[in-house]
This record gives sequence, C-alpha cells and structure tokens, in this order.
Amino acid sequence: MAFLVNLVRVVYAPLVEPLQAAFSVGPGTIGLVVTLVWTGSALPRVPVGYLLTVLPRHQVVLLSGAMLTGASVVAALANSVVTLGAGAFLLGTATGAYFVAANPLLSELYAGEVGRRLGIHGTASQVAAVLAAPLVTLALTISWRVVFLAVAVVALVTTAVFYRVAKRVEFPAASGVDRNFRGAVVAEWRLIVVGVVTFGAASFVWQGLFNFYPSYLETARGFSPGSARTLLTVMFAAGVPAFWLSGIVVDRVRVAPYILGVIAVFVGCLLLLTFTNGLVGIVVLSAAIGYVIHSMFPAADAFLLSALPDEHRGGAYATFSGGMMFSQALGSWFVGEVVELGIGYDVVFQALALVLAAVIGGLALLGTTGRLPAVTEA
Repeated sequence: MAFLVNLVRVVYAPLVEPLQAAFSVGPGTIGLVVTLVWTGSALPRVPVGYLLTVLPRHQVVLLSGAMLTGASVVAALANSVVTLGAGAFLLGTATGAYFVAANPLLSELYAGEVGRRLGIHGTASQVAAVLAAPLVTLALTISWRVVFLAVAVVALVTTAVFYRVAKRVEFPAASGVDRNFRGAVVAEWRLIVVGVVTFGAASFVWQGLFNFYPSYLETARGFSPGSARTLLTVMFAAGVPAFWLSGIVVDRVRVAPYILGVIAVFVGCLLLLTFTNGLVGIVVLSAAIGYVIHSMFPAADAFLLSALPDEHRGGAYATFSGGMMFSQALGSWFVGEVVELGIGYDVVFQALALVLAAVIGGLALLGTTGRLPAVTEA
C-alpha cells in the first residue's frame, strides 16, 4: 500500500510534459495540478487525526485504500484540467489519510525499532518513486491514462488483502489510546512547530526540485526528454538505500543533529547542481541529492513518533504531518509560477537553497542556546 500511495504522488513529475501537451496548458497550470496532489495529501491529515480518536488505525488504512481506488478512476477519466485537478486532489487525500494512520500504527507495532520499521515502509514507497518514470515511459506508448487505471485495479486488490491480514493481527494496547485530539495538540505544540518549520521548509524545496527536474534538465542543461526522466529515476533510486539505512541509523544516534546535518548536505548539493554542466557531475549530484533528502524522511517520522507519548501520538503526529505536507505542497506551484515569469531554474533553485540554509542555521542556533527544548531533548 505504501508503494501505491507514493506512486500516485510522484508519478506526476514524469507526466508534467505529457500532461501539458494533452491539455494544451503551460507549466504554471500543471504545477498547480501537481500542487493539488500534495495539498490533498496535506489537508485531510488533521481531520484524519481526529478520526483516529474514534476509529482504530487499521480501519482508517482500509478507508484510504478504498479512496485510492475511486480517486484513481477519476484521474484516469479526466477530460479537462478541472477534472484532472480534482482527480489529483482526491488521490492526494487518499495518500494523506494512509500515512497519518499507517506510520503511528507501525511505530506501535514495533516500538523497539521504530526507525528500522519506518525505513522498511519508506523503502517500499521509494521503490514506487524509482519505477514512476519507467512506468510512465511504458504507459505513454498507449496513453497516460493507463497509469491511473492500473493503480485503481492494484489498489482494489491490495486493500482486500490488507483487510484479510488485519483480521488476524492482535494490535498493541498503545494503539488508539489517544482520544483527546485538542489536548494532544496543546501539549505538544512546540514539537509540532519545530517539525513543521524544519521538515516543511526542506520538503518545499525538494517538491519544487523533483517535480520540475526533467523540465529543468531539458531546458537548462539540454538533455533529451528520455535522458532527463532517467536522471529523475537515478535521483529516486538513490532514495531506496537511503530509507533503509537511515531508518537503521536513527535508532542508534542522536536524531536532531543528524537531521540538521542531512538537510545541510542537501543544501550544498543543490547549490552545486546549479553550477554543474557535465554529464558525470549531474549524474553524481542527482544520486547524492536523492540519497540525502530521502535520508531525512524516516528520520523525521522516527524523531516525532518516538518523542510523542502514547496518549498524544495520533493527534499530534497528524497535526505535524498536515502542516508539513501543506508547506511541501506549495513547492511545485511556486517553482512553476516563478519559471513561467521568465526566471531561470538555476536562479530559482539557488534562492531556495539559500533560504533553506538560513532556516536550518537559525534552528541550529536556537538549539545550541537551549531555546528548542523539544529538539535538544529528543
């Protein structure tokens, strides 16, 4: 299920150019459609957090599977930009509901190795990111609609299998003890804010980069469409070992310094990319950026889920997740609109990298002065 829900989020990146041609629109409009996927993934997270105070986590996972099936059909049948955007938003909604329920469930099923289990879960989702561009290339021999039709069929089958498996599982006592949503948010608001600022800023930059990476390489570096999509695949492929290894690492080190270091390296690699023209350099940096940024995601979830007590975990994590995802969702729209104004990709990415560096530097400074107790204690 993690594979499917991530596939429908990242598959729009290699579809940017084909969708522009199919609907006769510019990068700003398609950037907005991509943003709707991630906005849809962000907006339901807080309401779903409240829903988790009423329903068991595995039942919400089942609901998300049903939503994914229906939304995929809507996306496949889209005949205008409006319906395309509606399908994108509904797909995003299904993914948001899934992760808000599934990640806390995993952290409770495997409380002694949260990082490792979230790393395995993330690895499954990252495999989808790796396969997104090749699947699109294959589907385009028929139609871009084939991608979403296939997701609908597989989602239906997978949801049925999950239902049968869940009936045989004995869930831990900690699962679902968080019945006071407002109390959880009030009690953990500082940790939530730190998480949203840190991971929201980094994800905003990443979102704008990867969704326009093929277009960037074509227009600013002269790559062919096929080669540009291949390099996007390289970037995503580097995330597979990153999820796995980072999940293991965060169970063994101080997580906060590790996370800030990972984001700092991401900033450095992005800046280097904007000054690199050679094929070898771009391949190496594509892999490096993919590895580094995907190392952040299991660390972020492990950091929050391990720091939150049982009675606050569902509501507080959902609020953090919704805020972070909403920040992330705006990245594609921002980059698409700025590029459509005539500003080059290199300038845009340099500016974003410098802003992110300032955010991380400020957080590190506050942490060293003891003004971020939630981070320094975790």
